[in-house]
Order: sequence, then C-alpha cells, then structure tokens
Amino acid sequence: MEDSHNKDALDSINNAKDLVVDSIAETMDLYGVTRSVGTLYGTIYLEGDMTLDEMREKLGMSKPSMSTGVKKLQEFNVVKKTFRRGKRKQTYVAEKDFFQFFTNFFTQKWEREVKLNLTSIKEAQSQLSQLIEDTSISDEIKEEAKETFQTLEKSKTYYKWLDKLTEKIESGEIFDLIPIEEEGE
Repeated sequence: MEDSHNKDALDSINNAKDLVVDSIAETMDLYGVTRSVGTLYGTIYLEGDMTLDEMREKLGMSKPSMSTGVKKLQEFNVVKKTFRRGKRKQTYVAEKDFFQFFTNFFTQKWEREVKLNLTSIKEAQSQLSQLIEDTSISDEIKEEAKETFQTLEKSKTYYKWLDKLTEKIESGEIFDLIPIEEEGE
C-alpha cells in the first residue's frame, strides 16, 4: 500500500513538473525560441544539473538536438556548463533566477534589434538623402523620399528608448524603478 501511495505521489510531482515545463516552453515559443529548446530549459530548470545523455533520456530527443538546444540556451546565457564531481561527462545547469533570466534573454534580443534597425535606418536615410538632393528627380518622388526619411527619423526615438531600457535592465536600475516584491508583500 505504501509503495503504491509513494508511486502516486511521484507521479503527481512529475505531472506538476510537466505542467511548468510545458508553460515555460510555450512562453519561450512566444519570444521566438523553439518549443523544444523551451522544454529543454524548463527540464534543466526543474531537474538541476544534467548531462546531455540525461536530457536525451528524460526528453526523448536526439543527442544532436540536445547539443544544439543547449548551445542556443548558452548563447542567451540562461544555461551554463557545470562540473559534477565524479562525473566525466559535462553537465549543464539552468539560470534559476527569472530576473537574471529576463536580463540575459531580453537585453540580448533588444540590443540586436536596436543595432540591426539603426544600421538599416542609417543606410536607408543615406540613400534617401541622395534622392532628395538629386536635381534630376521629380518633385513627387523627392517628396516621397522626404516623407520616408522623416518616418525613419521618427522611428529612431523608439530604438533610442529601447537602448536606454536595455541599459537600465543590464545595470539593475530597472529594479529601482520597478522594485521586486517578494511573495507575501
């Protein structure tokens, strides 16, 4: 009877973990990370440090998929290599502090967005400026070039703001503006 009760309890724990892993995977999918990589992160988050073989066994994914997924999570700085005494194989551990996860994950994406878009805007405005200055182009086309130039100029406000937001998050100043409230506060 006791063994059956313990088995049911373990099944409940595993079900609870599966619910959270599925939720994490779905959330990460919303932000452009494949569901399988999200599932991998959620599993490492809840299980603790794991080898690629342990991940493969737990998730039923191929070793190359595991390796690719772990590399992607390492790029976001939300999974790190660890050392487990007595183990010859490399282990990995997930960032458990969701505020640090937020900082690592989103600032990296936003920095890329800012750089990519401001570079494109600069290049586009350079091309548009040449058209605006070109005396052989019709006034109608020049006007469209000016309007497009101004639209792009206005968009820079957003990218500069996003860059400042990223800086505030990376420095931790965001948490002065929006304090972290512990459970029960």
